[in-house]
Amino acid sequence: MPQDLSLDTVEELAHARVQDCYQCGKCSAGCPIVERMDNLPNQLLRLLQLGRIERAAASAAIWECVSCMTCTTRCPKAVDCAGLLDALRQLSIEHGFASPAQRRTILFQRAFLDNIRRNGRLAELELVRQFKMQGFLDDLSVPQLFKDALLGPQLLRRRKLHLRPRRVKDRKLVGRIFARCQANGEKP
Repeated sequence: MPQDLSLDTVEELAHARVQDCYQCGKCSAGCPIVERMDNLPNQLLRLLQLGRIERAAASAAIWECVSCMTCTTRCPKAVDCAGLLDALRQLSIEHGFASPAQRRTILFQRAFLDNIRRNGRLAELELVRQFKMQGFLDDLSVPQLFKDALLGPQLLRRRKLHLRPRRVKDRKLVGRIFARCQANGEKP
């Protein structure tokens, strides 16, 4: 069941107060990908201040954000702008505002976290297999399934791809980290 689409929900998910923003624009001025955004970070915060949560959650800008935290770091009022965009992404997913391209991003993030949960570190081939197969099952074309296959030999030559997954020794620790995130209401 999706969470309520309200300012209180966004602020609770982000652990931030939107009303603290006084629209100085430093978040937008420092954003490295601002030219790709349909709404600038300060504009998204303004939408939230005005109660236009649905419009903010439907913005393509929340998916362009690379979570570099520059906006949060530059804020003179310590508003966690990046955290607010994370909360908007979560609500966008829950309320079905995400486009098919954005759903691929979500699919990759879930496959990545599932891979880390199982191995404690990234097992590249397992991640690619899970992501590609899930994407194929979600109506991607056969060319998409094999799109990156020619990168494999290059990655192997550079020792960036491991054929056998390497796991951390203390996977129980990784399990505890994921359990703690879930207990705090975060969705790993």
